[in-house]
Amino acid sequence: MPNVQLDIRDERLTKIVSSDAKLESIASGFKFTEGPVWHPTEKHLIFSDITGNSMYRWSEFEGLCEFRWNSHMANGNTYDKQGRLLTCHHASSRVTRTEDNGDLTILASHYDGKELNSPNDIVVKSDGSIYFTDPMSGREPFVGIPRDAQLPFSGVYRIDSETQDLTLLVDDFAKPNGLCFSLDENQLFINDTSRFHIRVFDVNEDGTISNGRIWAETIGEGKGVPDGMKFDSAGNLYCCCPGGIYIFDSEAVCLGVILMPQQVTNFAWGDDDFHSFYITATATVYRIRTNIAGLPVF
Repeated sequence: MPNVQLDIRDERLTKIVSSDAKLESIASGFKFTEGPVWHPTEKHLIFSDITGNSMYRWSEFEGLCEFRWNSHMANGNTYDKQGRLLTCHHASSRVTRTEDNGDLTILASHYDGKELNSPNDIVVKSDGSIYFTDPMSGREPFVGIPRDAQLPFSGVYRIDSETQDLTLLVDDFAKPNGLCFSLDENQLFINDTSRFHIRVFDVNEDGTISNGRIWAETIGEGKGVPDGMKFDSAGNLYCCCPGGIYIFDSEAVCLGVILMPQQVTNFAWGDDDFHSFYITATATVYRIRTNIAGLPVF
């Protein structure tokens, strides 16, 4: 296995990812992978192949198997606090929950009587409320089905954990994509694929967000756009960007880039110690061991 390639801009980067860490390919041959999420008790990785219209499950012991065929061009995935899989679907413009018996429950499909654009990425707050981005990507060629949008904006939404009410949080993004909460959940970070930056919002007591401002720019060389984004357990923010995965400290200083051979879309930590960093990158899913652990999603 080759060593990972790093663009080191601050020596603190090597305390997060060692320069001699190995870049391991665990599965390949896909069309456009996305949405990796690790199940902490069943010890497997679920991920989507958007263009392949499928979802897959991988584990160290069983290898790769198909999880869902005809996934409606599934993109982002996560788990709710009960361990049920939540999925964003480009083709059907829906957010669904997979029940314990395998049935799908539709959590969101319309806002103000109009179809959502194409739910993209998704995260769950500790109180069980669900936040997701809704750009136009799934209504475009390659990663979607071309069709006219019913909504005149690309929004970010919240689904209430008790009432299931859908609330529009913000509608001034060009193409909202990856999103994640700060470790204390007082802030919500959302990146904009078209504008190549990350914005941060204050999270209000009622779950809405306010005081949005640009937190970091994500312009660089190589294939890719601002996409999947998460914090590690030490409070460093990772974001898929041109050329690889950017790592920022808490003050928005870019410590460097994990350079990748393919366009990266998203990532998740897993294995027993959450030091294994699983990366979806177009046709391949990779794994890197990191020095700092990630966090389980439930």
